[in-house]
Amino acid sequence: MIPSYDLLTIGHSNLAADRFMALLKSARVSAIADVRSVPFSRWCPWFSSKALAQRLAEEGIVYIPLGDALGGRPRDPSLYRDGVADYEAMAARPEFAAGLAQVVDESARHRVCLLCAERDPLDCHRCLLIGRALAERGLAVGHILADGTIEPHSASDERLLVMAGGDLFRDRAERLAHAYRRRAQAVAARLKRAG
Repeated sequence: MIPSYDLLTIGHSNLAADRFMALLKSARVSAIADVRSVPFSRWCPWFSSKALAQRLAEEGIVYIPLGDALGGRPRDPSLYRDGVADYEAMAARPEFAAGLAQVVDESARHRVCLLCAERDPLDCHRCLLIGRALAERGLAVGHILADGTIEPHSASDERLLVMAGGDLFRDRAERLAHAYRRRAQAVAARLKRAG
């Protein structure tokens, strides 16, 4: 019995294509929302958008490219603070809100799974930016892990709080916001310097 989630996420990492498909099938995923800014993999070419969309179609899974609206590597340099992608600024953009609305709309028709590259949700904007925004809107988000288990977003929040340590005298919401900010600063995309 799979717990009830409104949306799922997965990081393809270096999974074999068949293992990746097995994870999707076991979670009954019927649509992939690709939230990679650059949907390409040199090391695992089966995760490049064209090959992936074809394989998903063969398995009866819809492919939805959303990297422009929900990707973690913004093209706009104003969305970087000190050279690091600023998730809070990205979340405030109308394009981001429109991307979230499209994901929510698709979830009424499909069992949607957000796709990015990083294995651990806490290393990826799919959790730290998108999953957080969806959870704050009251949606139940689950992260498919490489071993096939699904981690509820609330459990990801707890792992994040433990990782961050910090001041136990602040209220939980404040500690969690600080933990998100710190983790994003550590793992978010960096601007490439010319030179």
